[in-house]
Order: sequence, then structure tokens, then C-alpha cells
Amino acid sequence: MKTLTFYLIRHGKTEWNEKRLLQGNGDSPLTQEGIEGAKRTAKALSNIDFTAAYSSVLPRAISTANMILAHKTTPLICHAGLNELCFGSWEGQAIEELSCLPEYRQMRDQPAQYLGLTNGGETYQQLATRAMGVIEQIIQRYDTGNILIVSHGHTLRMLLALFHGATWQTHREKSTSLANTSISVVHYLQTENETGRFVLEKVNDIQHLTDPFDEE
Repeated sequence: MKTLTFYLIRHGKTEWNEKRLLQGNGDSPLTQEGIEGAKRTAKALSNIDFTAAYSSVLPRAISTANMILAHKTTPLICHAGLNELCFGSWEGQAIEELSCLPEYRQMRDQPAQYLGLTNGGETYQQLATRAMGVIEQIIQRYDTGNILIVSHGHTLRMLLALFHGATWQTHREKSTSLANTSISVVHYLQTENETGRFVLEKVNDIQHLTDPFDEE
């Protein structure tokens, strides 16, 4: 029998988030707001004992994860399978300007048709395969426990939609955008001779970002 609880966290707000620049596999430092959001998330999860902690290999996710784990002994495992969707030549460009491009609008609104041809980017099918591959590895490795995952907007949105029964083709219509340092909680349950299932407890929870906060 397996009973796992996944805590899925989007990284803290970055300079490129603030400037509305597309990040993907590019990166920029956390802003002060992003740092505070990570600290608030750490406080919100302070009573959770993590069996394992994973993040993407991108610095913004690692920084966020390290702040969440600052007062815990759980080692951080960095996995490229949790990286953000790669946008190729679009990375670092203004989202407002990219919105004028037909293929960008296709990426945003028609996942099944988006092939990343003009930008040399990754497809949603590739994202779904690698991200779910990490989840499957975790499920194989652990029978019980709490698993921290710090990742990215498109990646977590894909995972949450797949957990809820969507396909990679339909995931955007079956999911919502996630705020920086939001918390989503998903349970994985599997009994003997039964296919495992995911149960969503909460998605995009930001209550901890608005509560009164004292670092001490």
C-alpha cells in the first residue's frame, strides 16, 4: 500500500516575473517579494516532516526550496525533469510582444497544436512525459510520507491537470494559473492489486501569503 502526500510549490517571484519577461529555462533572481513569499511558505509548512524534497535544477526553484527547507534536515534533490517548459528563443522576451505571435497564442490556447517550430521550444507532450516521469520515480521509491516539490508554473499546472484526469492536450482548459509560492496539496493512494489514484486537496492556496507574518 502506498500513501504519499505531495506539496507542490511554485518558485518565488523573480525579476523577470515582475518585468513580464518569459523565463522558461532562462532564469533571474528572486525579488524581495519572492524571498518573503518563500519564507512565508516555509512557515506555513513548518510542521510538515518531509520524507523527500525535490526541485528543478533552475536557480529560482532551488533558492525557493532551500528557504523552505532552511530549518529542516531533508536534503534537496534537484531534477531536470521538474524544469519549466523550455521556450527556446522566446526566453527573456516580453510576454506582451510575444502575444502578437500566432505560435505563442497557439502555445497559450491550443496545447495539442503547439509544436515549438519557430522558437525551437519544447512541446507540452515532452513536458508531460518528463514531469510525470519524476512523479513515477518518486512513487516507485517511497511507500509513505510527505514529498516537497518546488517547480514552475507550466510544469505544475501540467502535473495538477494530469493528476485530475486531464491529458496533456486538454490540460490548460482543465487547470488554472498558479501564483508564485502558492501551495497545492495532492494525495496519492494505492492499495494492493489496485491502480494508484491522485486526490487533490487544494490547488493554488495563497492564504499564507496574506496572513500576518513574523519571521521569528
